[in-house]
Amino acid sequence: MECRFCKTPLHNKFVDLINCPPSNSFLSREQLNEPEVYYPLTIYACDNCHLVQVDEHKKATDIFNNEYVYFSSYSKSWVEHARKYAYAMIERFGYNKDSYVIEIASNDGYLLQHFKDKGVPVLGVEPTQNTANAAILKGIPTISEYFGSDFGLKLSRRRQKGNLLIGNNVLAHVPDIDDFVEGLKLALRKDGVITMEFPHLLRLVEDCQFDTIYHEHFSYLSFTTVKRIFEAHALEMFDVEELPTHGGSLRIFAKHKKDKNKEISARVGALLAKEEAAGITTTDYYANFQERVDKIKYDTLDFLISRKREGKKVIAYGAAAKGNTLLNYAGIKGNDLIQFVVDAAPSKQGKFMPGSHIPVYNEEKIRQFKPDYIVILPWNLKEEIMEQLAYVGEWGCKFVAFVPEVNVYETNIAIA
Repeated sequence: MECRFCKTPLHNKFVDLINCPPSNSFLSREQLNEPEVYYPLTIYACDNCHLVQVDEHKKATDIFNNEYVYFSSYSKSWVEHARKYAYAMIERFGYNKDSYVIEIASNDGYLLQHFKDKGVPVLGVEPTQNTANAAILKGIPTISEYFGSDFGLKLSRRRQKGNLLIGNNVLAHVPDIDDFVEGLKLALRKDGVITMEFPHLLRLVEDCQFDTIYHEHFSYLSFTTVKRIFEAHALEMFDVEELPTHGGSLRIFAKHKKDKNKEISARVGALLAKEEAAGITTTDYYANFQERVDKIKYDTLDFLISRKREGKKVIAYGAAAKGNTLLNYAGIKGNDLIQFVVDAAPSKQGKFMPGSHIPVYNEEKIRQFKPDYIVILPWNLKEEIMEQLAYVGEWGCKFVAFVPEVNVYETNIAIA
């Protein structure tokens, strides 16, 4: 296997999560009686450019298909994050009716709707037809295609280049990151801005967020490495922000290298120095991660088995991809330790988690079942979920999160 960016042979194994099915390949009841395909989930760190990556065992075109179950609008906090971003970009760069904003992997229009509401022309590029259809119903012009250099060239020839190109949690999802960034260059106006958000590798390592590793995420990104990739395509970083989303993310700002009208923020150099001080450009930085991951697995199983022996009822909330990584690596099969999962997305309800085959229901099931513990699988949304489900304190139910360590949380409502 070669590095997908610099083509250096990969030997430095970062973590081996063995085999599991794709984390968003939920099953129907009929599919439970059919064979289920598992793929290797071994992650390597490049000794040259320090890009952390998984091989493309399952093709992106098979993962991001018309049965894709993730709809961004079902997270209220994420939609609010998108609204604040849109308004901040309009204020900072002065986008208006004469501008053109393009979002790549625009999902169900959760973000572009805010630009549209302010009268800014938009275009969504979304490969999964079902989420693209949801955006179109909101009045968001959306093209259902994969973004890359060919698509960027097409936009250029149509004179549809963007003043602002947006990609939230997409850069890590592309198997050919070089072709993708080349597409950004081709689709960007000469004075345009690119913003990308992605989980920060520094936070993944520091907080042992191994459950953010799954087949959809082909790359795990530091600012240092992303800057190097963009520079290879004559694109230059001029600002960066550290965000709390997804357990710790970066928002990068890039421009054409020839564009001299944007001042380079001091935050660029500061974050490069921070990553270097942490050791992110050294091989040693990626050592011992496996041991830390295995401890979380053992502690998770110990908690669940102990609660089972006590006769406690345990369920989970959030049929998230990260939850599937955790459950599969821990070897949890069936619903004896976690009896079911609740999720707000109708696209997941009535289906079964890949690998573990735990059933997924809507929230009504919680009041009917009255669990003793609710495991929050999307721990990055812990506060939002605990507030939403505060009523479970009526019967003394507690919340649990397993990453970066097992933590039990009391509910915020007084027990009647």
